[in-house]
Amino acid sequence: MKPFTYERAASPAAAAAAGAKSDNAKFIAGGTNLLDLMKLEIETPAHLIDVNGLAFDKIEPAADGGLRIGAMVRNTALAADARVRRDYGVLSRALLAGASGQLRNKATTAGNLLQRTRCPYFYDTNMACNKRKPGSGCSAIGGVTRSLAVIGASEACIATHPSDMAVAMRVLDAKVETVTPDGNTRTIPIADFHRLPGNAPERETALEQGELITAVTLPKPVGGTHIYRKVRDRASYAFALVSVAAVVQRDGSGSVALGGVAHKPWRIEAAERELARGAKPTMDRLLDGARPTHDNKFKLALAERTLAAVLNEAKG
Repeated sequence: MKPFTYERAASPAAAAAAGAKSDNAKFIAGGTNLLDLMKLEIETPAHLIDVNGLAFDKIEPAADGGLRIGAMVRNTALAADARVRRDYGVLSRALLAGASGQLRNKATTAGNLLQRTRCPYFYDTNMACNKRKPGSGCSAIGGVTRSLAVIGASEACIATHPSDMAVAMRVLDAKVETVTPDGNTRTIPIADFHRLPGNAPERETALEQGELITAVTLPKPVGGTHIYRKVRDRASYAFALVSVAAVVQRDGSGSVALGGVAHKPWRIEAAERELARGAKPTMDRLLDGARPTHDNKFKLALAERTLAAVLNEAKG
């Protein structure tokens, strides 16, 4: 691990200002992803800003009837909250499908959104990776791609986003609240928060340098049946090959997002008009333009079958 300096943030504005002073500063909360990357020298921040002391650990009603989740709320607490379990069941189920109990006890809401890809080439510092070192190339292209993206990728990167929670947040139309280095606040729709790789895969979110997540808000509950189904190579502590987050209404309408298939949680609202007709027409629209590799083309059929199982479950 490379040497670094450390400070504890006294306020959100002070944290954002400190983060903007250097391109090589990072915020640290639970550290469940950042510390691993630092040990491997994939992340080498010169300065760490500890935000654990900030009062972002509450789940509160929002003015519009939704829910406001502080950035420092731990995944365990969020999954167990009675309001989340009752009104946003897809989120609770997604959280419980991710990681282990010990990690959920430390991992935070903001950190979960910001976790980096688990592409094996990203984690191997002997291999070229545009996300780790821009302009170096993508070793995954032409390599082992079984777990990687089938849609939304580029010639620069075919990694997938690993978060389960983010897929549920996408299907719920969450919004991310932040404070910027100049002390202002802004709200980013979750649809715009994560970026596709394009020719700059190292830029993973819409955040500016130093911009600090303070909360995530959920809209007023929409009812329906909430399901999160995750398909993986083993039953626990594994990332999704394909996951489906869905909220299905009695008339067969609803919303659906996929995990494990793209650089960000994947949702195409136009595809949801097909939801009442079944899994195949929905998936044909949702994954239109997919470019799978020889290793991961099975994900197309797997996604369709997983959605079919979700729809059957929703029908009871």
